[in-house]
Amino acid sequence: MFDLATETVALLAVAAFLAGFIDSIAGGGGLITVPALLLAGLSPVQALGTNKLQSLFGSASATISYAAKGHVDLRKQLPWTALAFAGAVLGAFLATVLPGDVLRIFLPFLLVAIALYFALKPNMDDVDRTERISPFLFGMTVVPVVGFYDGLFGPGAGSFFMLAFVSLAGYGVLKATAHTKLLNFASNLGGFVAFALVGAIYWKIGLMMGICQFLGARLGAHMAMRKGAKLIKPLLVCTCVALAIKLLMDPTNPLRAMVGF
Repeated sequence: MFDLATETVALLAVAAFLAGFIDSIAGGGGLITVPALLLAGLSPVQALGTNKLQSLFGSASATISYAAKGHVDLRKQLPWTALAFAGAVLGAFLATVLPGDVLRIFLPFLLVAIALYFALKPNMDDVDRTERISPFLFGMTVVPVVGFYDGLFGPGAGSFFMLAFVSLAGYGVLKATAHTKLLNFASNLGGFVAFALVGAIYWKIGLMMGICQFLGARLGAHMAMRKGAKLIKPLLVCTCVALAIKLLMDPTNPLRAMVGF
């Protein structure tokens, strides 16, 4: 445990608020908060654990906002949240066993593909369309798999949920966003539990940032419900591209060594 300068704490508070705002609309809040925590001096594991704690507040805030307006039925989705939670716990505990480098190589390209899908697909709006797989099959396959990924690695999990809801479940963009935040909350909670059990959380900073995340997510969800796909779609595309660039620019990404950078 260590003390942080007042300026650093203020920077983390601002980062958490902005992350909550963006994450409630398009996901990718960790793109802001994890680097900020690392710059503050936390170890990588502690940064990931603390990020899971503070992101709980943001995803909870967004979920409450969307549910209050009728965009998601919390009781009806409880089985899906349980599966996302279980997948994230398993992913977090197995993070040191599975080949993380493979994910880091291919993830940027997957994120760019998701951005292109949302940018170029016609009729991408808030109207629900025909589902391609049954809700039962969706819940038993997509939900735990993305939850597992969120616990294992994390970046882009919200984008994967969004893609699945729109392309497979037939949800409109706003409805997909609302359900994504619910499942993100469940997977964040699963990852948080795993990191808490190994003592990788800086509680004071995590709780302070959590309050800021909550406020930012409240504002973001309110704007998303007012603007719908007109706001969500471009922000989702930009977030996916920014996250892909961030991952590609990471000096520890094995892809850089493969291509000689």
